[in-house]
Amino acid sequence: MKKLVSLMLAASAIAGSAMAQQSPPFAPVTTDIMATKPNSAYVQDARGVIARDPFGLCWRTGYWTPADAVPGCDLPLCVEPAKLENGKCVSPPEPVTPPPTPGAVVTPPPVVAPPPVTSEKVSFSADALFDFDKSVLKAEGKGKLDDLSSKLQGINLEVIIAVGHTDSVGTDAYNQKLSIRRAEAVKAYLQAKGIEANRIYTEGKGESQPVADNKSAEGRAKNRRVEVEVVGTRAK
Repeated sequence: MKKLVSLMLAASAIAGSAMAQQSPPFAPVTTDIMATKPNSAYVQDARGVIARDPFGLCWRTGYWTPADAVPGCDLPLCVEPAKLENGKCVSPPEPVTPPPTPGAVVTPPPVVAPPPVTSEKVSFSADALFDFDKSVLKAEGKGKLDDLSSKLQGINLEVIIAVGHTDSVGTDAYNQKLSIRRAEAVKAYLQAKGIEANRIYTEGKGESQPVADNKSAEGRAKNRRVEVEVVGTRAK
C-alpha cells in the first residue's frame, strides 16, 4: 500500500512538471516570432521573422522602446481570450463605452516614423570560401568578405546574420557541426575587419535547408553555401 501511494505521488509530481513546461511565459527558441508590420523595432530576416540569439533573446534595433515590446520577446505569450495587462496575462474585462463629451476634441500626438530599416542578403558558395570539408577561409573567400565589409560603410549596422549550409554527403551530425564552423569562420573574419562581435549572429543549418537537388553534383554545389544577411538603417 505504501509503495502504491509513493508511485501516485511521483506520477503527480511528473505531471505537474510537464504542465509547467507546456506553458512557458515566453516563446521557445524553436518558435519563429513574426515582426509587427509595417514597422518593427526588432531586427528581422527577409521572411519577417525576428532574429534571436542562441539563448532565444530577440535582437532589438537602436530605436526600440518598451512600447514596441512584442509577445514572445519582451512580453509573455497569452492564450485567448486572455490579454496582456501590466505585463501579465489576464481575462479581458467587459467593454465599457463612456458617454461622449460634447465639444471635447482630442488631438492625437504626432506619429514619428522610425528610420527605414534595410535588409540585404548575400549567398556565398562555400566552395568559393573554403576548401572541401574545411572551415578555414581561402584567399578568394577573404576577398569576397572584404567586398561585403566595404559595402557596410553606408549602413548604420544593427546585426549581421551568417548561416552555414551543407549538402547531404555525410551524416546529419557532422554536416551540422561543419555548417556552424563555417559560419563562425565568417564571423571571425568580419570581426577582424572591425565589426563588433555582438553585432554578428551565427547559425548552422547543416543539410536541412537545401536550395537544389542533392542527387546531382551541380545541386550539391549550390547547397554548400554561407548566407550572410545585413540588417541596419541607411546613413543619411
